[in-house]
Amino acid sequence: MLTFLGQKRGFCDGVSRRDFLRVGGLAAAGLSLPDLLRAEQAAGSRATGKSIINIYLPGGPTHMDTFDLKPTAAKEFRGEFMPISTNVSGMEICELMPRLASRGDKFSVIRSISGLRDEHAPQQSDSGWSESSLRNMGGRPGIGSVMSKLWGPSQSTNHGTAPTFVDLTGWTKTGFVGQINAGFRPDGEGRQNLTLNQQISLNRLDDRKELLTGLDRLRRDVDSHGMLTAIDSFTERAVGIVTSGDLAKSLDLRNEDPRLLKRYGTENGMGNERFVLARRLVQAGVRCVALSWGGWDTHGNNFGEMRRQLPPLDQALSALIDDLEAHNLLDQTMIMMSGEFGRTPRINGTAGRDHWARASFFFIAGGGLRHGQMIGKTNRNGEEPIERPIHIQSVFHTIYHQLGIDANTTTLTDPNGRPQFLADNRQLITELI
Repeated sequence: MLTFLGQKRGFCDGVSRRDFLRVGGLAAAGLSLPDLLRAEQAAGSRATGKSIINIYLPGGPTHMDTFDLKPTAAKEFRGEFMPISTNVSGMEICELMPRLASRGDKFSVIRSISGLRDEHAPQQSDSGWSESSLRNMGGRPGIGSVMSKLWGPSQSTNHGTAPTFVDLTGWTKTGFVGQINAGFRPDGEGRQNLTLNQQISLNRLDDRKELLTGLDRLRRDVDSHGMLTAIDSFTERAVGIVTSGDLAKSLDLRNEDPRLLKRYGTENGMGNERFVLARRLVQAGVRCVALSWGGWDTHGNNFGEMRRQLPPLDQALSALIDDLEAHNLLDQTMIMMSGEFGRTPRINGTAGRDHWARASFFFIAGGGLRHGQMIGKTNRNGEEPIERPIHIQSVFHTIYHQLGIDANTTTLTDPNGRPQFLADNRQLITELI
């Protein structure tokens, strides 16, 4: 929907006029879609054109009952599940994920993540940084906001009209780069504003744009501080998003084959439709899609929760890998999946596992990386890495590298004017490259 802000005036065609045009839904802090687009800078020659789907598992899933099972450990550590073989020799995962097991050559798991803090917050999964880092100036930006700040839209899409970053569940943080680099959140008013008001034809819209362009020239003459929003190229792109309808169509699952939705398990009420939306948005040209799934804070009834949640996650994630591959998008799209930390190797008195930041996993699929690997190893009871410990920031450094962003040299300027690196621990995970 296109709306006009300012003093409201009624006219005979039934559409109210206001002093200027707003296009697209509001993001955090009242920013419009043109504001978000205005912040997206051209990528330049180093961009690889790859995209990201970042899946956050809130609460911190247990590494011991997913990708790092210890069947030979004592009973108070090993849990109730057994590992099963994948289609890659020597690579095993939990028996509750048989679909992923048949696709082991499509993904890799780092089982020796280090550098995590015991924080119930998404920042580490979104940026590699603690939520306390630079907190006094807003914190560190997540990867989607970094991409928005540095790049801009994919140059391979139709006229570059897709937003760089879409946040499906609202958990990402923009940090010190500001809300203007926030992901577009297509819910509520945001989704409504992706369609053209039925009372306004495209011809009438063009007439208004010409009028508003003329008014904008006049405003520029009197606005010495540049505080007014001009009808510039970014607003033109926002108009293009609305009038093309591509983004709105991507968010409407009524346009999807019901058989495909069933393969994703969207009928289970667990949120599996977010995985379908992620593929559709990437296909529409969005560079980063963030979503969250499930609840993994299993201080009690850990094994019951794993039986409830791992099978639908297995279904959705496997379907996403297959779907991206079927659309020739898997090599161009990195799927990231992680939680806040691992869980205690020792089972507590309520059949649960508590917070454990000394060991965790990070799942990566697609993106043209080398897969079919379990990287790193924890000790016999899963308490800490003993082979190939990998700092969480090195994961992000590697992902930035694959995107074409050199984290060794790239910095963002904080509000105090100081350059800040994207990661302090900048060692590439050479097994993946």
